[in-house]
This record gives sequence, C-alpha cells and structure tokens, in this order.
Amino acid sequence: MEEIKHFDPKDVEDNKVLACLSYVGILFLIPLLARKDSKFCQEHARQGMVMFIAGLLIAIPFIGWIWGLVVIVVDIISIINTLQGKFWKIPGAYDLSKKFNF
Repeated sequence: MEEIKHFDPKDVEDNKVLACLSYVGILFLIPLLARKDSKFCQEHARQGMVMFIAGLLIAIPFIGWIWGLVVIVVDIISIINTLQGKFWKIPGAYDLSKKFNF
C-alpha cells in the first residue's frame, strides 16, 4: 500500500474519524462538505466518492456481486488505514479522484 505523507499531523489527528465516513456509501458527502479546509478529509472524500460510484455497479448480476464484495473489502481497508492516520492510494480510484476539484 502506498501512503502519502504530506498531511499536517494535526489535520490528520483532528479529522481521521470524520474522514472514515468517506468510505461508507453516500456519507462521503459529510467530510467533503463539512471539512473543506482539511486536505486529509478532502482526499479521502474524493476517493470515497469514486468508491461509492464503483459500488453502484453491484446491480449487474453475478459480476456486480463480486465487484460489490471487492468494493466492501477495499472500503474496510480504507477505513482501517484512515483510523490509523494513513492515506492509501486506492489503485484506480486515486487517479480518478484527482480529476474532481471541489
């Protein structure tokens, strides 16, 4: 897992619990809108948005169910990393998340 280490330690400590919401479905909107001044929350919220959109693909029979399981596992790993104050560049999702500028 690649980790980005350029976050302010105070920002990480103050916002890591809120940033976890980024990986719980539509709740990515909470850190996205509530902590616009937190780079840590914004990075997680953008990745969470990509994961939420990816999770919408579970409606496709069989392939969608497997994909849904992958999304859930990645979300759980992301939440654990976030609670540890880390930022994991989710393969594919990170690159897509950089295209969103809020």
